[in-house]
Amino acid sequence: MSITIMGDKDFESAPSIKDKSLRINLNENIYGTFAEIGAGQEIVRNFFRAGGSSGTIAKTMSAYDKDFSDAIYGIEEDRRYVTESRLQKMLDHETKLIEERISRNKHPNKLFFTYANTVATIDFAKRYKGHGWVGIKYQLKPKSEYNKIVLHIRFKENDARLQQNTLGILGTNLIYAAYYAHNNPKQILNELYDHLHKDQIEIDTINFSGPVFEEVDNRLMSLQLVKNGMTEAVMFAPDGNNILPAKALYKKNILALRGSFRPVTKVNMDIYDTALELFEKEKKVKKDNIQAVFEITLSNLRSEGEINEEDFMDRAKLLCALGHTVMISNFQEYYKLVEYFSNYTKERMALAMGVNNLIDVFDEKYYRHLSGGILEAFGKLFFKDLRVYLYPYKDPKTGKITTSDNLKVHPRMKELYKFFKYNGRVVDIEDYNDDLLGYFSRELLQKISSGEDGWQKAVPEKTAKMIEEQELFQRDYKKIAEKVGY
Repeated sequence: MSITIMGDKDFESAPSIKDKSLRINLNENIYGTFAEIGAGQEIVRNFFRAGGSSGTIAKTMSAYDKDFSDAIYGIEEDRRYVTESRLQKMLDHETKLIEERISRNKHPNKLFFTYANTVATIDFAKRYKGHGWVGIKYQLKPKSEYNKIVLHIRFKENDARLQQNTLGILGTNLIYAAYYAHNNPKQILNELYDHLHKDQIEIDTINFSGPVFEEVDNRLMSLQLVKNGMTEAVMFAPDGNNILPAKALYKKNILALRGSFRPVTKVNMDIYDTALELFEKEKKVKKDNIQAVFEITLSNLRSEGEINEEDFMDRAKLLCALGHTVMISNFQEYYKLVEYFSNYTKERMALAMGVNNLIDVFDEKYYRHLSGGILEAFGKLFFKDLRVYLYPYKDPKTGKITTSDNLKVHPRMKELYKFFKYNGRVVDIEDYNDDLLGYFSRELLQKISSGEDGWQKAVPEKTAKMIEEQELFQRDYKKIAEKVGY
């Protein structure tokens, strides 16, 4: 019985890495393979050191030589090794082997698993910090279908040995959580960081599959990554599945449109269409190299300090259904978004926005936390060969149209604005649809939530159909609208 002292407070303590490894080892049924490429045998080492590993480890291997690796797992089309495709082949190949080589008649209660990773640590010159794919394929009942958890990581530490140690902790956490937190995917995410700090490693993509995760929406799991500070941004392809930002953005000409998209309107689509047309005409832009991104900041997903996950799902579904790539980010300021894109491409980029958004960009209050203030932010924003495509604003009372020529910024920012305006960094969208300028998302949301008619003409036809058929934006949205002042 443990001793308590007067004044002690209850607190939760995660089991040590040794205890996690030992608990797995002492389970007589959990049995499988460790296949680790690129960063040493860091995960399996934890299980060897814990003791009792002979009852857990069927095989451990590292195919460091590329020819050996290709002979075992096949050759990738892109000739790369640190890819999701390589990881999936490793998981499938090793699982097939253990099924073939371990007799079910002899071991009827075995729960087979394969843990695999393919990882590149920091390079010698320390210019590239490294990344990798990590995953586990495992059973929770003998002879049952396999479940799978696959994630992509980015190292933040500047020493290869530290990165290897971090990987060892992360992998052990993954195996332990896969078994002992399988009924709660959010808990699995949290346990991945046991004995780790977010300054050590970033998880920017995760996917769950298999019978135990049938009800899991991987987009919501990605939202948790951003919400919990495990990564700064996640992306979804038009098919609704998670995609790796680095893969989608690498060396692309990026056109980004930020908004609440609650719901997506014809105005949003007009901004996108007209901005895309201008972007395609840029000399430094290749039409077949453009990646358009509809971005929603985390602050736009909050309702009274909490993120409404159903709200998020509704927005993502509508945008993906229209064939667009969606990004959820933790970037409140535009310069942080551009900085993020710059990690993956040096090609020309563009932001499409309305007049009110551009006025906010020139508001000093958003940059007081920077030592260089607004000048530091603008250096980061416009240094990377950026264009801003500006959609006009029409005053609903006077009918006056505001463009880049007559918008008003703070007097102290006037000359700074002129500098970027006359150097071609701010470009007006002139071929806009004047009939759409009177539509505002907040007013449409009010009509949808209160059951009024008339909103259908302001949104894309497919969007209107989805809202009506699936009752999107109508499940208690009246209360939400009242809370946020809509």
